[in-house]
Amino acid sequence: MPHHTPPIDRRHLLKGLAAAAAVSAFPGTGCHTTSRTDNPVRRENARPGTRDWQLSKTRVDPATRWRCPWIEGYCSQTSARAGDSIDIHVSTQPAADFTLDLYRLGYYGGQGARQVAAFGPLRGRPQSDPPVGPKRVRDCQWEVSHSLRIPADWLSGVYLGKLTELREQTQSYVVFIVRDDRRADLLFQCSDTTWQAYNRWPDHFSLYDDGQNEWYWGPGVQVSFNRPYGRYCQIFDAPLSQGSGEFLLWEYPTAYWLESEGYDVTYQSNLDTHANAPGLLRARGFLSVGHDEYWTLEMFRNVQRAIGGGLNVAFLSGNTCCGRIALSADARGRGARAFERVGVYGPPGGTRDFVSMASLPHERPYANELVGAHSTGPVTGGADWICARPDHWLFEGTGLRRGDGIPGLVGWEWHGDPAPIPGLEVVATGPTQSAPGEPNGGTFTATLYPGPKRNLVFNASTIWWGDGLSEPPGYLRPKVYTAPQGPDRRVQQITRNLLARMIAP
Repeated sequence: MPHHTPPIDRRHLLKGLAAAAAVSAFPGTGCHTTSRTDNPVRRENARPGTRDWQLSKTRVDPATRWRCPWIEGYCSQTSARAGDSIDIHVSTQPAADFTLDLYRLGYYGGQGARQVAAFGPLRGRPQSDPPVGPKRVRDCQWEVSHSLRIPADWLSGVYLGKLTELREQTQSYVVFIVRDDRRADLLFQCSDTTWQAYNRWPDHFSLYDDGQNEWYWGPGVQVSFNRPYGRYCQIFDAPLSQGSGEFLLWEYPTAYWLESEGYDVTYQSNLDTHANAPGLLRARGFLSVGHDEYWTLEMFRNVQRAIGGGLNVAFLSGNTCCGRIALSADARGRGARAFERVGVYGPPGGTRDFVSMASLPHERPYANELVGAHSTGPVTGGADWICARPDHWLFEGTGLRRGDGIPGLVGWEWHGDPAPIPGLEVVATGPTQSAPGEPNGGTFTATLYPGPKRNLVFNASTIWWGDGLSEPPGYLRPKVYTAPQGPDRRVQQITRNLLARMIAP
């Protein structure tokens, strides 16, 4: 079915004018060195925004704990370019008409998204749950509810489809990434293999469910992208995660801040990092963001080679490149639609393994040889992010002194055990804790090391770096082991200093 642009009613027009007025004093102008004083991201964020992208009525079936059977869906691809088609598969139980509203997430004068299209009413009906396949995979084969061709004028970004069934107005999301091939200052990698690894839809079928244990860390379990994202299953209840994976939890604050500052940023999936090594070098800087746990060996080697070719990399993430996965085709032969855990990017015993991790191969390459440090015991915990080198350029303009800490910024997983890389510097470090005043024996290390062509690789050593950058609409602050305290000018300035070096000509 061809796409169409929705008409703009008076209410949306007035909201858009207000958003445009807010953007007229665009934050961040002159705060960083960029190759362009004008770029597509700045122009995009000057367009009218809205907060209507947020779900207003969500429900979870208590028998499953995670799913919303009244309306739920998934996309046929994790990412697509302009001109590509994405099939959107939706189930409604009971049968009901529904609408599909599409939004690009960004800054948009603080509104957080722009509506790009609307479809419907569309006819929905119950679609069958897939059987439990080999290695416990749940591979849906739902009929296509809507086929979307990506318009040429849609800027790269993360796009949400808000599904609303019209009987009771219950809502959930579908999520996909629009990617491109243009040169840009920054390439933002979404951690969608990790979103899928923790997806328990329909009830107990994540990469961590082996049929006996709810938190299994061994081989022999496979997950598929051909299924809806259930509500997030860790730390807290996050209604806006119904169908959106983990993007809104850990990655969106970084994307929102980058776009508010006017950085020239483009987006892609973990699967694009896996499949398109040359595409990494179209950017000056590559960003791993949030909870970026699951990497293929091809991802590792592609990023490693890109660093060798001069790419700057910032791991604004934690638990990064910990689990090794292997991709496979789905039941219809479409490649890279399923994966399983096949190893650990760390030395035997060096990670103080979770139960059943010992059953996995621990072989080189190790994550710290790429990231600078890696997941190590006790893996989980929290800490203040404590400055170790106040005279370093990274801390210019922050006022931080040695031993000063940014409260609660480290969590809930982090990196330690820095690699013996020539020139590697530990820029922040400190003990981790299981609760305030209860050390758990861990030590986080944030690192910086030089690449071979005057490029750099930074490791923030926390999933929660984005919490120190912004709090977009709908954002929930995490609290486990410790609690980050929200936007902090020091975190923002450190990030500006870092990105200025990364994108400088």
